[in-house]
Amino acid sequence: SRVNFVNIMPAMHRSPVHQRSPVQMRKTKAHSTIAPPATITETELTALTRAATEERGLAMDGVEAANSGHLGLPLGAAEIGAVLWGKSMTYNPEDPKWINRDRFVLSAGHGSMFIYSWLNLAGYDLPMDELKRFRQHHSMTPGHPEFPNSEHTTPGIESTTGPLGQGVSNAVGMAAAEKMAAATYNSPDHKIIDNHIFALAGDGCLQEGVAFEAAAFAAHEKLDNLIVLYDANDVTLDKMAEFTQSEDVITRYKAMGWDAVVVDGHDMEAVYTAIENAKSDNNGKPKLLMCRTIIGKGIDEVAGTNAAHGEAGVKFTSDSRAKLGLPEEKFYVSPETREFFKGRKDELKKSYDDWQATYTAWKAANPALATQLQDAIDRKTPSVEEMFAQIPARDPEVNEATRISGSTALNDIAAIFPDVISGSADLHGSNKNYIKAGGDFGGDEALGKAYTGRNVYYGIREHAMGAILNGFAYYGLNRPSGATFLVFADYMRSPVRVAALAELPVSYIWTHDSVGVGEDGPTHQPIEQVSSLRLIPNLDVMRPADPEETVGAYVATMERQTGPTALILTRQNVPNLKEIPVETRRNGVIKGGYIAKKETGDLKTIILASGSELSIAMDAAKELGEGVRVVSMPCMERFDRQPDSYKEEVLPTACRKRVAIEAGASAMWYKYTGLDGNVIGVDRFGFSAPGDIVFKELGFTSENVVNTVKSL
Repeated sequence: SRVNFVNIMPAMHRSPVHQRSPVQMRKTKAHSTIAPPATITETELTALTRAATEERGLAMDGVEAANSGHLGLPLGAAEIGAVLWGKSMTYNPEDPKWINRDRFVLSAGHGSMFIYSWLNLAGYDLPMDELKRFRQHHSMTPGHPEFPNSEHTTPGIESTTGPLGQGVSNAVGMAAAEKMAAATYNSPDHKIIDNHIFALAGDGCLQEGVAFEAAAFAAHEKLDNLIVLYDANDVTLDKMAEFTQSEDVITRYKAMGWDAVVVDGHDMEAVYTAIENAKSDNNGKPKLLMCRTIIGKGIDEVAGTNAAHGEAGVKFTSDSRAKLGLPEEKFYVSPETREFFKGRKDELKKSYDDWQATYTAWKAANPALATQLQDAIDRKTPSVEEMFAQIPARDPEVNEATRISGSTALNDIAAIFPDVISGSADLHGSNKNYIKAGGDFGGDEALGKAYTGRNVYYGIREHAMGAILNGFAYYGLNRPSGATFLVFADYMRSPVRVAALAELPVSYIWTHDSVGVGEDGPTHQPIEQVSSLRLIPNLDVMRPADPEETVGAYVATMERQTGPTALILTRQNVPNLKEIPVETRRNGVIKGGYIAKKETGDLKTIILASGSELSIAMDAAKELGEGVRVVSMPCMERFDRQPDSYKEEVLPTACRKRVAIEAGASAMWYKYTGLDGNVIGVDRFGFSAPGDIVFKELGFTSENVVNTVKSL
């Protein structure tokens, strides 16, 4: 039967938990707005029910073996998992990176035994021995799911989750990426991209503000390929959910433009009907399936209470396993369940083979697009030298803000890489990161948008932008970048950290980089931001000094495949440092640091600088005389990765008289200047005045550099 996503009875949006005790709640059957269908056979239902029971057993055994973990979700959402992997999702365990697979994101990443168990049952290369090593060193089953990276390569994990709200927001990015890929690559004769994005989220995920931001974006851009399964169990970690929430979630999502239904999360026929109708209803609305579940179902002593969230139920697992009909053997999977999923795998393989035939025909009919797609899949990247050769030298007589230089560089890069996309949190005009002739992304043609657009308008949603950028990167067919003012980078810090952890090649364009912002005052003048970003492992923070260094920085972002890069750009104009050869500036940025001005006599002093302060250092060196070297340090992380021989060449240990200058917090520079040196920085908030006056008052002048050097 067809589900009407509009007619939802308000009384069923949220059960009145304040009127029921936990025991009463455990015994109450969840109401549903989904009529039982006739599309799952009795044989299938029996097999799926058995699989759900055995998944509960695997979760109990894994958490018990680790003496750590979260039982609530894997037990409470078992039927949802059985329907997803046993009936509804399209995937191929033998080709876990197949581009047209459905994506599943466990946004509530603490329930990781849920996804590990289902990946094992579904036939992915995740051996039972790895489930037995849950949360152990070097296992494929870390405490929270981790996207394949240099530490973990667990097939079937589509997103690094754990920080609540991130996963469901990543799923929005994946849905946008699917829409973009389908619009770019599908042809009238061959549809090669038509997958769905699934996310399983709990109350904690939906309480996080980032989830609300991302949900609003998803509805506005008509991402009807997104299906969020809301594990609504009336529980958060500390207390029952009634302590912290009372809103009508269904009405809230409908108001944003989502379709929403309530379904009994333990009724597999109802769950299946809801999912299938969501998949088939291409009405421009993302789908929220509010699945009423009992957390910790299967362990009666804690089920339906907040105690079920973690490992409190472990001491009851032996009796609970017996009540479920499981044998004493731990990590048990029946031959019948293995046989069922073997049949499911064979069934999916037929669909996969049909797709491969379509894909082959599409490639023959569209050779140029086929090359472009394969390059995107492979993240094919020309060498640094080849990229530089395609980007002309800048006019040496033009002095401009590095955000302006960045605009030119971004468009040069976009011409080389068709899969590069950009976006801004309502600041394209200020960030200057618009891809010209790239078009605007979105589903509203009346606004001039199209899903082929390469410029994404995120609205004033920095946090969601960060998570959506990660979603684009997880999907794997784009090189995404997003922009805002540097002072607002803190709004998106959590997804930036996850991008670094997951080793995603995402680029951030953060402009208005210092107290040089001027008149907007201390609320908009970054102080600690650059240094604090440098503290995030595996994040390259690049602060170029002029147009040519900016070219080097943008090329560096494309070269880097194992983590994100932050581009820190000025609002104010900076000199073109034409006295330094173009090649020296460009290639020096690739190494993170280089000699911008070499001493002409015996080396006595080294001045280090980044960004807009490099020109100040150069002027000071001219006044100080022949024994002074200037080192440009646009990226500490890249410089620190260089061989010791290169670092010694640039910063010889014999020269201990060193001064660093940067219009930001000073502390991190002391690793280069040492205790014998000094740092000219800003360790206070700025003030409202024209930028040149702020710089002068805070000591960012060549005169102050000269005096500081002489004082050593």
